[in-house]
Amino acid sequence: MVRGARGKYHKWLTKEGLTLIEGWAKDGLTDKQIATNIGITTTTLYDWKKKYADFSDALKKGKETSDYEVENALFKSATGYEYEERKEVQEVVDGVMRKRVEITRKQVSPNATSAIFWLKNRKPDKWRNKQEIEISKLRAEIKKLEAETARIESQSDKEGVSETVVFANEDEIAD
Repeated sequence: MVRGARGKYHKWLTKEGLTLIEGWAKDGLTDKQIATNIGITTTTLYDWKKKYADFSDALKKGKETSDYEVENALFKSATGYEYEERKEVQEVVDGVMRKRVEITRKQVSPNATSAIFWLKNRKPDKWRNKQEIEISKLRAEIKKLEAETARIESQSDKEGVSETVVFANEDEIAD
């Protein structure tokens, strides 16, 4: 017989429990993984998030920290960055063993995939894949023109007017 999580939440609303939950969220664990660590179902976890503000806040705070770190790493990857590499070298100088530190500045080139991902998410109106949208707009315009053509032809037949309306076919417009 499976028993519910009745009363378990008290342990997790303590300072220690909330700190642990925040830490798990900061480490990137999913809600399902956190629920498993606590010993509850994800449904119960979602209920606790609704019922207990401190519980919800701990999860949010931990996730925000991780999200910021990933955002910063993505931005660095997209724009490139420099860093220093330090290497400790031992050498004999005048018969005496000495240590010195060699510092080398290294540069990481921008990553185009990261830049594209960043731009598509930060400026979707400018950087999203517009191709499908433009094709959809063209198809809608073609349907409007076909309807207008049918209307004109129908009206012309009624009035006895002979008129030819020619529109390019869809393949010619798309090219």
